[in-house]
Amino acid sequence: MVQEQEFRLEDWLANGMKGMRSIFMRKRGFLPEAFWEHSRAASREALLAIRSLLDAAIQKTEKKPTKSVTKIKVEKAQ
Repeated sequence: MVQEQEFRLEDWLANGMKGMRSIFMRKRGFLPEAFWEHSRAASREALLAIRSLLDAAIQKTEKKPTKSVTKIKVEKAQ
């Protein structure tokens, strides 16, 4: 018995993109070289955007606490 699955647009689009990507990668000459240059540049920009988010998160973890610490001298009871 075949169980029907709910149609999900996101999955359908993702599968379509995977199929198109595999066709384009097999037939490199199918698309102009300018497309591949822009594609590489866009991928690089996306990675740089992620890097900036990671750098900002790292800087926040390295900041010193803003609360000041007060030392209290404690004398031993006799």
